[in-house]
Amino acid sequence: MSPRKTTAKSSAHAELTAEEKAELALAEQARISADDWSGGVAPGKASNFGPSFRRLIGLLKPNALAFVLVSFLGAIGVVLAVLAPKVLGQATNILFEGVVSKQLPAGVTKQQVIDQLNSSGQHDVANIVSAMQNLVPGAGVDFAALGRVLLIVLALYVGSSVLSWLQGYVINIIMVRTMWRLREQVEAKINRLPLSYFDRVQRGELISRVTNDIDNITQMMQQSLSQALTSVLTVLGVLIMMFSISWQLTLVALVTLPLMAIIFGVVGPRSQKAFGIQWRKVGRLNARVEESFSGHALVKVFGREKSSREAFRAENEELYQASFKAQFLSNTMMPAMMFVGNLTYVGIAVIGALMVAGGQLRLGDVQAFIQYSQQFTQPLSELGGMAAVVQSGTASAERVFELLDQDEQEPDAVDAPAPVAGDGTIEFQNVSFSYTPERPLITDLSFSVEPGETVAIVGPTGAGKTTLVNLIMRFYELDGGRILLNGQDIGQLARRDVRAKTGMVLQDPWLFAGSIRENIRYGRADATDAEILEAAKATYVDRFVHSLPDGYDTVLDEDASNISAGEKQLITIARAFVARPSVLILDEATSSVDTRTELLLQHAMAALRKGRTSFVIAHRLSTIRDADLILVMEHGDIVEQGTHEELIQAKGAYFRLYNSQFEQAATDLDEEFAEVQGDPLAAEAAQIAERDEPDAAVVD
Repeated sequence: MSPRKTTAKSSAHAELTAEEKAELALAEQARISADDWSGGVAPGKASNFGPSFRRLIGLLKPNALAFVLVSFLGAIGVVLAVLAPKVLGQATNILFEGVVSKQLPAGVTKQQVIDQLNSSGQHDVANIVSAMQNLVPGAGVDFAALGRVLLIVLALYVGSSVLSWLQGYVINIIMVRTMWRLREQVEAKINRLPLSYFDRVQRGELISRVTNDIDNITQMMQQSLSQALTSVLTVLGVLIMMFSISWQLTLVALVTLPLMAIIFGVVGPRSQKAFGIQWRKVGRLNARVEESFSGHALVKVFGREKSSREAFRAENEELYQASFKAQFLSNTMMPAMMFVGNLTYVGIAVIGALMVAGGQLRLGDVQAFIQYSQQFTQPLSELGGMAAVVQSGTASAERVFELLDQDEQEPDAVDAPAPVAGDGTIEFQNVSFSYTPERPLITDLSFSVEPGETVAIVGPTGAGKTTLVNLIMRFYELDGGRILLNGQDIGQLARRDVRAKTGMVLQDPWLFAGSIRENIRYGRADATDAEILEAAKATYVDRFVHSLPDGYDTVLDEDASNISAGEKQLITIARAFVARPSVLILDEATSSVDTRTELLLQHAMAALRKGRTSFVIAHRLSTIRDADLILVMEHGDIVEQGTHEELIQAKGAYFRLYNSQFEQAATDLDEEFAEVQGDPLAAEAAQIAERDEPDAAVVD
């Protein structure tokens, strides 16, 4: 084979390693934590309550007609509930006037009774009698009229309750649909976010926004919206009825409004800020728990249980302090509002009694007004209590909106050209890329790979090997230059079309909860059972699957813990093979299998790679000696290229890497590889692979 002509002009720095990314993440978390307590604007704090709350209410717009219906039902229900106390006051008047009339002699007129009382000096009693509109001396209680009034009151309360139930039912439907749409928006947004977003955001923090924050919004909307609507309508209706009874007593009741406004103004902003900090702490604690659980084995291996517990306790204590402060402030509102309401109640009772004694009001009217004063202050108190819930929900909403407002990856062009049929030619032309502008990684990188060739990429950690294949998959966008696939610029193609031509097996296997057959079919949705079986035999999945209880229908449990790490990787390789891609990327794909299984896979992959362009990232150099081209990377540069023999003879970077590994290991591999040549299963796998067509299907 003739040497490849490769150009590599680069003055790049080292790739961001996992440790460096972790340091950046910790620094960002420290900055956020400092902002939380120093008054800075932290993500998750409802720093702009008004706009955030209006945007939250805007989520209800698709259900505007249903909301109008709810408002109509609520208005009628409030009217019925507001009318009931005044009608009930008429029942009190009938009873009181009937009792008084029973004590008066029959046959005299009301005016005669009043004159007699005034002449005897009982002016207060005379005023009370004069205010009685239906007094008939000696008649007693009109039980027929009393019964009619009580039936009317019962009908009013029953009607109000039914309408209130209907209102709650419709609002529940609105809320469920609204939160369903919000979850759909978040899910769609996550799928449109670039991978760079997930590089800098902890998974626990993201999960907290998608679960805890949306649940908090749901709770707030369900509890508060119907109650808030009813409370506002009740306040307006009661205010009208109070003015109809006595404007003097109404002014006494309105004294509560400035006092309540002061309570809102003092406690509200502090409560809002405290809830923002609380939900930030919830997100951080979730991130800590998720990290501890996912790395539980490593925590035990390195004896870090104590430090892990201490870190958890510290963040749990921070959450406790934040939650205590938020709940204390929010729970202060309701008692304060009730205290103001009780003061108003006392004032109305005293002044109302004086007005009854002066004949300005009837006893039933004062009773109705006292009921109205309670109805007036109760919804105001409820609004005060809801303010804390709304503040908490708005803080959560702002965190969700922050996710929804993140910059998305650039959408594919509407007029993106269709991918051409090809054999997997890859060409890098003056490619430049960096994760952050101040740390360039790859600059002016150029090389080409012929159809069907196997390209091995080697180099130390952080050299840019995985970055190189990620660029081929368009996981990240280039800063400059072009990557051509079959002569087409992948930056002009739709991402789906680029990835449809590519199969990828990562170092860490990923399997979902489902059967082994379903996990293999994930590579190509229309793969038949026969094709799945062929891929399983080619990748030696068929060797171990028959020892499982249900064979290919064995359901993998959470994290696929019922099979070994090597078996997981074999399934992911089978998934890539069943996709039949034209470009195959193996990122340390065999690192989780034992030496003999690795040799069998190398033998099968040698045949499966026929007709496909393959990129293999490997640290064990003995596994890629048969590659058509080996690229040696350092700091984002291709410092050497050629075949295994050519690079060994050059005695450069590759030679040093190769010699740093055990030479005896290569001898052992040669001996075991010779043994594998006679393995009948390996021969069968090779035959299956040779029948495979590279471009026959598209990866979903």
